[in-house]
Amino acid sequence: MAAVFAGSTLRLAVPLLLGATGELVSERAGVLNMSVEGMMLTGAFAGAVGAVYTGSPALGLLIGVLAVLPVALLQAFLSITLRANQVVTGIGINILVLGATTLAYREIFGGRSRAEVPGFDKWHPPLLSQIPVFGDAVFTQVWLVYLALALVALVAWTMRYTALGLALHSAGSEPKAVDKSGLSVTAVRYGAVVFTGVLSAIGGCFLSIGDIHTFTEGMTSGAGYLAIAAVIFGNWKVGRMLLACLLFGAATALQFQLPALGIQVPNAILIMLPYLLALLAVGGWWGGRVRRLI
Repeated sequence: MAAVFAGSTLRLAVPLLLGATGELVSERAGVLNMSVEGMMLTGAFAGAVGAVYTGSPALGLLIGVLAVLPVALLQAFLSITLRANQVVTGIGINILVLGATTLAYREIFGGRSRAEVPGFDKWHPPLLSQIPVFGDAVFTQVWLVYLALALVALVAWTMRYTALGLALHSAGSEPKAVDKSGLSVTAVRYGAVVFTGVLSAIGGCFLSIGDIHTFTEGMTSGAGYLAIAAVIFGNWKVGRMLLACLLFGAATALQFQLPALGIQVPNAILIMLPYLLALLAVGGWWGGRVRRLI
């Protein structure tokens, strides 16, 4: 049972981890991207539609990533070029995407349809899945899980050891220094927001064509906001952000594991638990003090 719980925790943490990694890059560049939720929902919807009409989950993933680019560019234009309030524009985009995907979903699939869409099969790594006791339960996952972990490692290395990472840090903390170096702060920030959109879209596609193999209205259910909370909880450090995503994933997994163990807990409390942890994290009541948002 512990192995199953660990596998579920990892699986449920993946969309949060992808969104949080993109958000971390965006905030390092000086843009608080509150539209992660909308970007994830765009990817989930477009990926599902693309998989249905092409019959290929790989093409669905590509379509999901391409579909998020206009959303990311809109967020970048409003928050960087027009210097609009980043919180207001992000939440506005989330509301817009929720309404647009709900309408399109009902037109394409019909009201309250749960039509199955082509999705990725689980992968059995030749060595990891053969580890006794927990190997099969933990490591038999869709390949997007391993892609997410690889992307986190790549972003951590890039941010710490490369000129691109230095440029991202400087765009957020010392933009004048970036201008003096000959780089465009605007270009760096646009790139960071688009990168956030791509990773968020992959996270959304993981939900619809990697995990559930269907699309439902508003299926992200606040995952984008949890991703932002994970960045805050992690104090803008990749390692702690990863642990925060796993914590939120574990809290979500309890919704399924506790009833299976015969432990009777009101379902509303289990559903609320990840968001309660996020509230504690954002409020600084758990995990120590955190710096204020950009």
